[in-house]
Amino acid sequence: MFKKILVANRGEIACRVMRTAKKMGIATVAVYSDADARSPHVLMADEAVRLGPPPAGESYLLADLILAAAKQTGADCIHPGYGFLSERESFARACAEAGIAFVGPPPNAIAAMGDKIESKKLAKAAGVNVVPGFLGEIDSTDHAVEIASGIGYPVMMKASAGGGGKGMRLAYSEQDVREGFEATKREGLASFGDDRVFIEKFIESPRHIEIQVMGDQHGNIVYLGERECSIQRRHQKVVEEAPSPFVTPKMRKAMGEQAVALARAVGYYSAGTVELIVSGADTTGEGFYFLEMNTRLQVEHPVTEAITGLDLVELMIRVAAGEPLGFTQDDVVLNGWAVENRVYAEDPYRGFLPSIGRLVRYNPPESSETPYLSPSRLRVSGRSVPWTDLNDAGHRSPETGLGEGLSSSDATSGHALSQPLPQAGGEQEGESYTRVDDGVREGGEVSMFYDPMIAKLITWAPTRIEAIDAQIDALDRFEIVGPGNNVDFLSALMQHPRFRSGNITTGFIAEEYPDGFHGAPPSAELVEALAAIAAFAATAEADRARRTDGQLGKRLRPPSDWSVKIGETEHLVAISTRGITVDDSDLDIALEYTPGDRVVEAELDDAPLTVRIARTRTGFKLTTRGATHVARVLPAHVAPYAQHLIEKVPPDLSRFLLCPMPGLLMRLDVGAGDKVEAGQPLAVVEAMKMENILRAEKAGTVKSVNAAPGDSLAVDAVILEME
Repeated sequence: MFKKILVANRGEIACRVMRTAKKMGIATVAVYSDADARSPHVLMADEAVRLGPPPAGESYLLADLILAAAKQTGADCIHPGYGFLSERESFARACAEAGIAFVGPPPNAIAAMGDKIESKKLAKAAGVNVVPGFLGEIDSTDHAVEIASGIGYPVMMKASAGGGGKGMRLAYSEQDVREGFEATKREGLASFGDDRVFIEKFIESPRHIEIQVMGDQHGNIVYLGERECSIQRRHQKVVEEAPSPFVTPKMRKAMGEQAVALARAVGYYSAGTVELIVSGADTTGEGFYFLEMNTRLQVEHPVTEAITGLDLVELMIRVAAGEPLGFTQDDVVLNGWAVENRVYAEDPYRGFLPSIGRLVRYNPPESSETPYLSPSRLRVSGRSVPWTDLNDAGHRSPETGLGEGLSSSDATSGHALSQPLPQAGGEQEGESYTRVDDGVREGGEVSMFYDPMIAKLITWAPTRIEAIDAQIDALDRFEIVGPGNNVDFLSALMQHPRFRSGNITTGFIAEEYPDGFHGAPPSAELVEALAAIAAFAATAEADRARRTDGQLGKRLRPPSDWSVKIGETEHLVAISTRGITVDDSDLDIALEYTPGDRVVEAELDDAPLTVRIARTRTGFKLTTRGATHVARVLPAHVAPYAQHLIEKVPPDLSRFLLCPMPGLLMRLDVGAGDKVEAGQPLAVVEAMKMENILRAEKAGTVKSVNAAPGDSLAVDAVILEME
């Protein structure tokens, strides 16, 4: 086994790999850019080596520096994580030439699957279903239009070396192709150094489902079930779950066997993922097609770990060391359900624009211990090991027996799933666990140079709905102050009836939030509870204020009757020793609040309710269940006078083109004096390696231009002014 591992990555995945390495007794080495000098992955490692300045092209993407760091520290293996150099054939080959083990697949497999055009040809030859499309060289925009028309709209344009949602454009018409083809080429060149583009048919009502494969260097390859990754925004995954509510056992077997056939065709070993596009309209379960193979560990690997009990990082390390898997396909048993949400630094209330800055406060929900099985203990006498028979080490407790795997049916999907579940009854019933994978800390900074992910939240439970509900509870406990974040949006997704039904496609977010996200709609009962919490907090604040020394006269009692306005709804809340009433009705709520608290832990009708609370000038800002609610709280005898206050009208900024996010101005399409029409492209801003086209909101004439291509712009910086 290896003695020292260098993790050629940063953030949460670097921390994730190091946790397993430390568990295995392997020393760890971190590499870092100047932007990450005090990052958690650096502090967590036994040793750390500086690479260079913040841009990835001057640090994390420099293979020579990483290999030099490995030699300097005596590391005998390198784990690349995901992104950066993880799918570079040249890096894997350079590791081999340097005598350092690469914790990943062989270089020839990376090369074969790294080119999307060539990989589709290989997949077809291996008997894998492929999507109809054009895989040759595309000479020009006119050629792209000709190809797209021949395939039939809608089509998807993809950068051949793309990944992570970058370098992809959906086209419903010739105009879409003409507008998007060159942008797709530029994104491919900027992100992957390859501007080749291919075009394929866009599958209607598509679901994105992927198969996790694992192979060793002795020819053993297995599939570890599927992951449903259909909840995406701009082709980037937001929510993942395992298993899929759409996949039947028959489908799973067919998909898995095709994935293994493809892996075997390229001599694959280590962890890999075969991504499939699946027609949600095809009830036969045969409408699935190969998209690509990711020759690395996936961001969403924890949900597979949760339902299989396997530590995929440990398996990768052991395979790289030449060890056999130690189990076969028949040994793989799926237990329960797992859901993962990606917590991003982005503002869902402003069109999901990237948000960067310092994490003034970062307090994630508490993680439970992840129960891992030893590969040799996957099955005992043909029976599955229940989660409840796992001790802290991840092994079966000798005092407890093994229960037969129970078959369940998920009522939301209509498909019977052969998932062995934990034994029901007693303390085991309804058990779940929460896991947070992150690589940030309070006081750290979300940088413009890297991916905006803050953390991954993973929950496991015996059933899908229980795992989803565990997500809602955990998301309420996430406390992030500083950059904008998508926690409210993720909670709204978890509560959405369509998501909970399992009837999802890759178009879910666009279809359900066509006008953007404005917060999850609260129930009347929740609004009443928030009004009670706001009034209770106001009473506590007033009680503290009255105890301040040096006031004139006697100390007055704090108000007990409050007018609380949330949105357009106004409630009369009465606080007394007998309890709390809202609009003269008793409310079954229990809570505690001390001035200065940032979180209120309440019980509403005996159900837990976590609310993040922040003081405002006239009340409180309350965040829970996927929305932020501003509560105006006034003593009941004062509230009637509020109607006489003059409303403050915000200034009209419609004549300005403002930069919606921190980014680089790539292109300016107009100049002073130019006439523009509503919807016309005016500028292109790049943020997080994604190009964003800024369009005119209304017709007019450009009065002045305040920025030039190449300028780094802050959020709300004025690019140009109209007249």
